[in-house]
Amino acid sequence: MNIKRAKEEIKDAIQAYFYKNEYGEYEIPPVRQRPILLLGAPGIGKTQIMEQIARECKVGLVSYTITHHTRQSAIGLPYISQEEFDGKTCPVTEYTMSEIVASVYEKIRKTGIREGILFIDEINCVSETLAPAMLQFLQCKTFGNHEIPQGWLIAAAGNPPEYNKSVREFDVVTMDRVKKIEVEPDYEAWKEYACQQEIHPAILSYLSLRPSYFYQMESTVDGKQFATPRGWEDLSRMIYVYEKLGKTVDRDVVIQYIQHEKIAKDFAGYLELSYKYREDYQIDAVFEGKIPEGMVKRLSHASFDERLSVTGLILSRCNTQFSAWYRECRRLERLLECLKQCREGLLGAYQDAPMEFLEDCRDSFEGEFRRLKNAELLDREEEHLYLDTLSSLEEIIQKIKGAAAADGKEAFSIMQELFADRRAQYDQIYDRVADTLEKAFDFMEAALPQGQEMVIFITELNTGCYAVKFLEEYECPRYYLYNRNLLFQEKRQELIKQMDEL
Repeated sequence: MNIKRAKEEIKDAIQAYFYKNEYGEYEIPPVRQRPILLLGAPGIGKTQIMEQIARECKVGLVSYTITHHTRQSAIGLPYISQEEFDGKTCPVTEYTMSEIVASVYEKIRKTGIREGILFIDEINCVSETLAPAMLQFLQCKTFGNHEIPQGWLIAAAGNPPEYNKSVREFDVVTMDRVKKIEVEPDYEAWKEYACQQEIHPAILSYLSLRPSYFYQMESTVDGKQFATPRGWEDLSRMIYVYEKLGKTVDRDVVIQYIQHEKIAKDFAGYLELSYKYREDYQIDAVFEGKIPEGMVKRLSHASFDERLSVTGLILSRCNTQFSAWYRECRRLERLLECLKQCREGLLGAYQDAPMEFLEDCRDSFEGEFRRLKNAELLDREEEHLYLDTLSSLEEIIQKIKGAAAADGKEAFSIMQELFADRRAQYDQIYDRVADTLEKAFDFMEAALPQGQEMVIFITELNTGCYAVKFLEEYECPRYYLYNRNLLFQEKRQELIKQMDEL
């Protein structure tokens, strides 16, 4: 299965394992809660989805790469204790608590979250001395003499033998006690994630042309050459920062991430062309409403790769605007939630002490933010959302202080004015995004009206998460027209296919 389906399977397992009956017991007893074993090629996102799952399910996460551990750190150190047997006191060997088990209890103490995931990476690559402990861990859910706390799902990940020489195969007894999930690289599943993460448009356009380069693992006389999803994502972040710094991303930079000679050279050339097309086709001017006739004629006679690259540049500008709109939309929604919570207090019990009440609200909101951040339940975008909302609350408080509001009613009136200003800013962003989309259609209709590029443009709008959200709010007649035509063509092709089969 692909990584997206694997993520859903693990989330379903968490929901099932943590479901309790009327007696407060886990419906599936802990002894029957099989550890999850993810097996798949390196770099496809096995580790990353565990972090996403923990945040989305609001559970704790303790993660270890077991190859970094010795037998002593994994199962604990031996010590001598005294026990009485048949009236005789005898020395007995016991073990201190495993560092890994102790980390689970520390996570519970730190966050107050009593359910979570203990994730062990590279579990089938352990040393010979640690291998028996790993088998015991999967079979009995213990490290040494110490059990994993109830309410903690065990998940492990490993690579198939063809990717790692140090892989050890588990026996049938162990495999019969785990929930095995095999994961395969899948570009379409990754592309959906990549759009949400705003992977650099040049990478998405390139991989759309050459999807086989999304994941490559080859053995050569010089060793392994490979390209992985992790490499593409990390390269994307570097390209963005290099663009801000005015630095060049050439083949020597690309191959540091895409460690495959042919693919790195090919993509570096494609990226250089992408920058060239941005200048040659005056993409900035297009979104100012200027479409030179000579540029249209040149593009109509260009190669398919070139036309697709230019379509990618147009989509990139739209997607940047869509994501900016969505972030502003979420900021406004979160601020509105806070104002609704403040309204009741300001116009009710705390009408005579508005500042004290508002400062308490801010402190409470900040406390929630710190708690969620310490529990590692916020991704970067959520963290920024909380910080933006806190900044807005502080601005409101300072404005009310400066106005010396006499009571809660006056304070709330000031809050409403500030919210109205924010709403006006949001409306400006919304109008700018709508204008960007309309100018994109102007260009596509002028330069590439009937070609495959318009189909790709509409298809990408249909699959981009931020584009879909915006188009739910904004009525764009041309989008609906081309979308209907696209659906009609797809249905027609499907009917022809069925007729051919008959």
